[in-house]
Amino acid sequence: MQSLQEKASQWSGVRADDAFAIDETNLYEKLGLQTFINLSTNFYNRVYDDEEEWFRSIFANSKKEEAIQNQYEFFVQRMGGPPLFSQRRGHPALIARHRPFPVTHQAAERWLHHMQQALDATTDIDQDSKTKMMNFFRHTAFFLVAGDELKNQKQGFPCKHATEKPAAA
Repeated sequence: MQSLQEKASQWSGVRADDAFAIDETNLYEKLGLQTFINLSTNFYNRVYDDEEEWFRSIFANSKKEEAIQNQYEFFVQRMGGPPLFSQRRGHPALIARHRPFPVTHQAAERWLHHMQQALDATTDIDQDSKTKMMNFFRHTAFFLVAGDELKNQKQGFPCKHATEKPAAA
């Protein structure tokens, strides 16, 4: 049985070591807080203006300003900066936080389309950093798809923290 990370690699086409190459460089120190704010603002402006109603409806119960803040704080924290997201919201727990939403292959691809456009429009991010970030985003998007399938199919996918032995009753 494949783990969520293995499924993410298979579906995204991004190997885990390429996805986590973001850990080789402190992108927060390299790019700065404002770059992450700009990226998330650009991204969510695209999302909330998406021509596809089905995609916009995923975000209908979220305030754009809060979505922007949640995203840039998570990115800052994940890419070497201070734990802004955890200080305000607790552990990121990406699968749990995305549980209310339909995180399908189609939704992941649409999300990635907007993120690629936002990255391309954020001129203060160098090409190497954009590549590392996009690999991370692509792998993570499909990690969330795998988590959504787990929720929807009630099918067990072992995560990296799973043990070989069943828990004692």
